[in-house]
Amino acid sequence: SGELFIEELGNALEKADLIRLESPQPGADIESPLTVRGTARGNWFFEASFPLVLTDWDGKIIAESHAQAQGEWMPEHSLPYEVTLDVTTPPEGNGRLILRKDNPSGLPENDDKLIIPIRFGVNSPVRTKLAPNDLIRL
Repeated sequence: SGELFIEELGNALEKADLIRLESPQPGADIESPLTVRGTARGNWFFEASFPLVLTDWDGKIIAESHAQAQGEWMPEHSLPYEVTLDVTTPPEGNGRLILRKDNPSGLPENDDKLIIPIRFGVNSPVRTKLAPNDLIRL
């Protein structure tokens, strides 16, 4: 039919030197409870934790919590983190997992986030439809 679809990956590659997500992977089907785990540089944390939210595609918050560092916190080293989210009433379709750099200063220049597209229990990839003239950056 001439339509082109690409799989949405979020900004995981762009943030890989600061924070990595082992589970769930971009575009993954998720269920409750959802265990989120990976590694992040020490400066992503404040007092050994950072906030994260699970939203539907429109930005409505479905669940939120704080990921905890596993091990001794050091600002220059990467640390494993883990948190389990209970999703009491998951919507259908697409959503986002947003892992925010903890920013106790409140200054916008210190904000950062990792955004991962997910699916709520639907066995198909998160895809974006492109028009024939859309520019694709690789």
